[in-house]
Amino acid sequence: MKEILRRSITGAIYVVLLMGAVFLSSDAFDFLFMVFGLACLYEFKRIVHLKGYYIFLAYLGLWWAFIYLINDTSLILILMLLTITVDLALLVFLFSKKARQFNTLQKFIIAVFYIGGGCIFLTMIPYKQNNFAQFLIMGIFILIWVNDTFAYLVGRTLGRTKLFPSVSPKKTVEGSLGGLIFAIAAAYILAKYETSLTLFQWMVLAAVIVIAGSIGDLLESKFKRMAGVKDSGAILPGHGGIWDRLDSLVFAAPFAYLVLNLFSYVS
Repeated sequence: MKEILRRSITGAIYVVLLMGAVFLSSDAFDFLFMVFGLACLYEFKRIVHLKGYYIFLAYLGLWWAFIYLINDTSLILILMLLTITVDLALLVFLFSKKARQFNTLQKFIIAVFYIGGGCIFLTMIPYKQNNFAQFLIMGIFILIWVNDTFAYLVGRTLGRTKLFPSVSPKKTVEGSLGGLIFAIAAAYILAKYETSLTLFQWMVLAAVIVIAGSIGDLLESKFKRMAGVKDSGAILPGHGGIWDRLDSLVFAAPFAYLVLNLFSYVS
């Protein structure tokens, strides 16, 4: 009971902080996720034993350039392709049964594009034609939260078939399907309030976020299992580290950004 209470209090503070930043101003949102990105990088470099602090300088330089300076769609496309390429390479790593050790350069590239690129595209998602789409980004957070919550509840109640026991023994196929179904239901409701996307687009976005987010969660679990740790950090009592909370969003963000831009292109 004490653990549930602690998790609930920490979760509530996290949600209030997130919503406060989103609805306060775009600068507050940008700053919050810049800090979250630094925290994720710190936890990642500690788990994979990446020495030095040059990774923070690379991330801050890249983040500042693409959030405030670069508006060239070609350069943004290049960064997105690099980020997605690294994510797809990590997908191969996730499903590989062979033990894999990354060298320092590979760890640096993974940190810059998987975590840094993920945080950058997450920050870029709500900006459309110089407007800050508060309800769009909140909708994405809601989809992730609904998926996580109902994947846990359905998995605990009905879960029988293990999803990926070698990486995450507690996750089940039934839980994952339950999370997806409830996230699509949430997308149906969100479409009534955030009309910048159609109902079909919200449902496609929900499916992409849930699938990519679930992969991101499993990927972080594999990194932690290789390092022999339970959590990426201890900054959030009952929840672990910042990376533990953002693993789904960080991996899903570039794919969500790609899908949203495809929607704009098609429309």
